[in-house]
Amino acid sequence: VTENRSDLEDLHLYATPREQRFRRFASLEFEGQLYMTPYDFIQSVTSDEPKHAKKWRSLSKQELNRILMETPPVWKGSSKLFRNLNEKGVISYTEYLFLLCILTKPHAGFRIAFNMFDTDGNEMVDKKEFLVLQEIFRKKNEKREKRGDEEKRAMLRLQLYGYHTPTNSVLKTEGEDLVPRSYWDTLRRSTSQALFSDLAERADDISSSLSDTTLLVHFFGKKGKAELNFEDFYRFMDNLQTEVLEIEFLSYSNGMNTISEEDFAHILLRYTNVENTSSYLENMRCSIPEEKGITFEEFRSFFQFLNNLEDFTIAMQMYNFASRSIGQDEFKRAVYVATGVKLSPHLVNTVFKIFDVDRDDQLSYKEFIGIMKDRLNRGFRGYKPIQRYTTFKSCVRKELYSR
Repeated sequence: VTENRSDLEDLHLYATPREQRFRRFASLEFEGQLYMTPYDFIQSVTSDEPKHAKKWRSLSKQELNRILMETPPVWKGSSKLFRNLNEKGVISYTEYLFLLCILTKPHAGFRIAFNMFDTDGNEMVDKKEFLVLQEIFRKKNEKREKRGDEEKRAMLRLQLYGYHTPTNSVLKTEGEDLVPRSYWDTLRRSTSQALFSDLAERADDISSSLSDTTLLVHFFGKKGKAELNFEDFYRFMDNLQTEVLEIEFLSYSNGMNTISEEDFAHILLRYTNVENTSSYLENMRCSIPEEKGITFEEFRSFFQFLNNLEDFTIAMQMYNFASRSIGQDEFKRAVYVATGVKLSPHLVNTVFKIFDVDRDDQLSYKEFIGIMKDRLNRGFRGYKPIQRYTTFKSCVRKELYSR
């Protein structure tokens, strides 16, 4: 059973950018609700568009049960979980938003995330506590809904949440603004109110009306009675970050232990609003004439640092207020002091060669922070393809990869 293309585009008019991206990459439908497979999710955060035009395949109850029966428990998780599951899994829209939040959070934030779910403070998260997430993200979405045909909006809610929702049923907040700047902020603010609102009560209604998903079975078992401790929660979040980074790294390394500095620049600039990327790439290629390569450990350490960008921004602002740019030694020290991450001298030099457009061997706030804040948004903003240079080396790599 599939929805025809005109209906797809019609509902797209009433969807937010996040909803549009989810609908574009989702490939499964069950009882009117759309789901991503683990493969779809990986594609959504590493590609600009799905490899093939999506037609939502309708799952039977038997097919869904068979998929869920093959879901491994959380203690069997690994940094290859999503790749191993591939098409054998279902991820809901609210879980998609939660996973996106995880990708851009520092390790120090994992404890905060766990404590936000652990509303009764027993150091364990149960299924009911986790399902509060469903209501929190739905409530935020209502604040962002586009005006228009109520019937179309109701159809969209059914696709994304699996049930029709009244618009005044959640979180009594008279006069309070509940539109913070990110879903993470929404989660942080709203879960603290869960015990004092009707969110927790609604979670019971939700769990009885919605189908289980791969994530729910992975966390809470096939009967939904297991509880999630912090160690397992931390491991899941760390594994997911590592898995997405491995996929991005491997897509450029072509079986090698390193990626080129140019490829590293492509990855960094990929989801940014930089208009003239060629100047950054040309500047880097002229400044680093001999390719040394970026290892996966260097690659991973840089993105761990990016997930701590807010703390690092404070240090950078101090230089900015003093009308000072920052050199490589200061940059390396500021990264370590603010985030605890040690970046290799070669990685720091490469970053400077990419972003130091005026070639004064100094990095300004504008040259780096603004661009990297865009990069952290990943699939939340539109993907802008970067034109790659055609060099002998890249041609050879492309030829080898095509074989």
